[in-house]
Amino acid sequence: MPVSSHYITKKRPDVNIIVKASAKIVQFGGKSYPCRIGRKGAIAQALGREGDEKTPLGDYILRFGLYREDRLPRPKSALTFRPLRENDGWCDDSDDAAYNRFIRLPHKASHEKLWREDGAYDIILVMNHNDSPPEPGMGSAVFCHIAQFDDRETLGCVAFAPEVMVRLLRHLKPGMGLSIQE
Repeated sequence: MPVSSHYITKKRPDVNIIVKASAKIVQFGGKSYPCRIGRKGAIAQALGREGDEKTPLGDYILRFGLYREDRLPRPKSALTFRPLRENDGWCDDSDDAAYNRFIRLPHKASHEKLWREDGAYDIILVMNHNDSPPEPGMGSAVFCHIAQFDDRETLGCVAFAPEVMVRLLRHLKPGMGLSIQE
């Protein structure tokens, strides 16, 4: 199967965050912390598919962050953050023109609601997974976010305990690299 050009990083970003999927750890700032990945493990980026519940391996760039302003102060980070609104969503319908894009709700196509009551999306780090341009069916809404209170695995994202996310925020800056490795 040919690999689309948008999966190949032309110039590798400075990688300051490393996720070791098999060990379920994240490394940054000279330390290691536990994290959660997709409930069905990890997969090579080019082989990932929408809904496979696997975390895509690869090198990414952090784009921006989102946060719940009603629950948290603006994160102390050099990365750009914007507050979430109740009508924010992310399209996960491969047949929709807004596939793997931020959207405003209501939206006619299948989507993920970003305003959640479970706390998982109180902080979201958006990375450049399948976004330039999005290739239908290759996966959407792959973020870094807060781990569920019961510590369960994700549907493909990388999740951190709240205290780990707080530590990570201090290290973030625009264009920072995130490497998800086996």
